[in-house]
Amino acid sequence: MTASTTRRTAAKSRIAAVGAIAVAGTMLLTACGDQTKSGNNNSSSTKGSAAADLLPPEIKAKGVIKVGSDIAYPPVEFKDKSGETVGIDPDLGAALGKELGVTFQFENGTFDTLITGLRSKRYDLAMSAMTDTKDRQEGIDSDTKKKVGEGVDFVDYFTAGVSIYTRKGDDQGIKTWADLCGKKIAVQRGTVSHDLAKSESKKCTGGKKIAMETFDNDLEAQTRLRSGGADAGSSDFPVAAYAVKTSGGGKDFELVGEQVEAAPYGIAVAKGNDQLAKAVQAALDAIIKSGEYGKIISKWGVEAGAVTEAKLNGGS
Repeated sequence: MTASTTRRTAAKSRIAAVGAIAVAGTMLLTACGDQTKSGNNNSSSTKGSAAADLLPPEIKAKGVIKVGSDIAYPPVEFKDKSGETVGIDPDLGAALGKELGVTFQFENGTFDTLITGLRSKRYDLAMSAMTDTKDRQEGIDSDTKKKVGEGVDFVDYFTAGVSIYTRKGDDQGIKTWADLCGKKIAVQRGTVSHDLAKSESKKCTGGKKIAMETFDNDLEAQTRLRSGGADAGSSDFPVAAYAVKTSGGGKDFELVGEQVEAAPYGIAVAKGNDQLAKAVQAALDAIIKSGEYGKIISKWGVEAGAVTEAKLNGGS
């Protein structure tokens, strides 16, 4: 989901990784219906854990980590029918908070303001299906390639690619990004899908560029496509697959072609906050080792995107 700090940057397709993640499609479609509440308030903590010992004293004292997130990106993070914040990220946040002996408090914000919120110390972390890229690490605008501010550090916790989807039964021959030349795509502003549409449009010939309509969140883009206002939509594979499965009871959309741009999601930490980054990294390694991470990933049916270790700034 970013604007000048983009969620996902375009690069050459990493076919091997994409092939591995594609297996998640079937898993996601069978498991995404389980929306058990994530339990973001951690009443039982492990304040003596090795990861907890790494926390900055001021966060230990507060007992809360404020997490900026665009909570409109199912199944990664979204509100269920009761208004509860649920999804992959809230569940992982609850597990990380328990390991660290603090509460991960998710606060809603538009995606393209999350890194700004980190810089201004509104949030301690940003956790919102944010792709770890070198541009983000260095504070570089992906369009102009100019520095626009301090970068961030990432603790990588998942891997996902980008997918295209259309109205069901109306794919208009769209299978690849090149097929979108002369057509309109609806995307969330600042995402890798948005970046990819811009870069692929430059490759179009015969004056047939890709028209883009951008929105604050992915659900708005889906609504535009559903109403016939665009020819296709694009988002991260888990999100696109979830929309295909759930929107209109599975009657609204269909996935087309293969996903591309497999890359890590990262939990963003402001530069200079090394102690917090190391604590989160240690906590993630701990829940991977304990099996809690695997249980959460399996619950949401996205096992093929799981990581086996918490890497720092592993994106390219």
